[in-house]
Amino acid sequence: MSAPRTSKKALVIGGGIAGPVTALALRKAGLDVEVFEAYETSAEGIGGAFMIAPNGLGALAVLGLEAELGRIGQPVGPMVIEDGKGGTLGEFRGLPDLPRGRLMRRAELYGVLQRRLRETGIEVRYGKRLVGAEEGADGITARFADGTSATGDVLIGADGTRSTVRTLIDPAAPDAQYTGLLGVGGYSSHRLPGRPGRGESVHFANGARAFFGYWGLADGSGTAWFSNIPQPEQLGYGQVRAIGGEEWLRRCRELHADDLPAREVLRAADAGTVEVFPRLEIMPSVPHWYRGRMVLVGDAVHAPSNSSGQGVSLAVESAVELARCLRDLPDHTAAFAAYEAMRRPRVEKIATDAARTNNQKVSGPLARMLFRVVAPIAMRTFMSPEKMLRPVHGYRIDWERRVVPVAPARRAGRAA
Repeated sequence: MSAPRTSKKALVIGGGIAGPVTALALRKAGLDVEVFEAYETSAEGIGGAFMIAPNGLGALAVLGLEAELGRIGQPVGPMVIEDGKGGTLGEFRGLPDLPRGRLMRRAELYGVLQRRLRETGIEVRYGKRLVGAEEGADGITARFADGTSATGDVLIGADGTRSTVRTLIDPAAPDAQYTGLLGVGGYSSHRLPGRPGRGESVHFANGARAFFGYWGLADGSGTAWFSNIPQPEQLGYGQVRAIGGEEWLRRCRELHADDLPAREVLRAADAGTVEVFPRLEIMPSVPHWYRGRMVLVGDAVHAPSNSSGQGVSLAVESAVELARCLRDLPDHTAAFAAYEAMRRPRVEKIATDAARTNNQKVSGPLARMLFRVVAPIAMRTFMSPEKMLRPVHGYRIDWERRVVPVAPARRAGRAA
């Protein structure tokens, strides 16, 4: 479907991942777009590694990014669940009719999106911290901390778990919830058996005292690893930086001293590569996804636990689906209602399932032992790849399909 150009303009708040994807999707849908980022500079080179699942890759392919994504990161092979003692509990080999997910650094995807924004002529304005918004009959004006403003037809909050737009929509909206876990990751010279570059297996193990994950690098040079450390009190970025990489690595080695192969991977780990992520947060169910001319997308409205492996993928799905709704439903209220009806059931189901997995990461020794007993049975029955992965990884966006308004009864209570 070739979208006609319109005079409708969208103000996108947030220049991370969800914001640029939203902007590109809106431009494809025929809208004019400006992106506003609170930080003074771009985030090039910042952030750790994550996986984009097949459904997320499919959403990005709608925007013509498939070839560029194929040149960054590395393909995901089987996902192997281990017992922390060197044994395997089960394996998810994915579904043969779906593409492999890709492991990549956030900076790599960020770079791809920034290049495409420049090629498309979409401007990102930095140092624009949103402080308020005023709606009128014909549009909405965003107010920024530096005294400037911008006016458009709709304002889209892609500003993460600490979203300002969410509080403007609903001052009583819930805040992000800390998971009780802190993420530590880095690289090790430890080499795993196998053939590099063929889609390395990603391994997960609920160790004796902490959760551990690792995978071989595509060039065979070593291993990427991460640990989810139980941390009852959430720390700030300044606090984790003050502790330093050497100390965080020491703590990981201590927590995984009895775990295999975590012990070997960490023994050869480079403290200079250690990164710490104190904001492992989830968003509880957000009552109001939109109000008036404002709407939320990505982590600002649905941030599942990192255990889902779906944070980025769900964000880019929602960005593209929101653009379809604004393309096909000229009335913004109808477009926002259709978007929420389309997305809420899916993202909340995935978030609920991921929360159960996350609870296992902070469980005690007895619960961990029980998991090791029941996991092999579960993976042969109700946790089979077809049952677990198909509903999530098999989701595809039909860009050509026209969006229709939802019934008024389904919109009740959402636009208030």
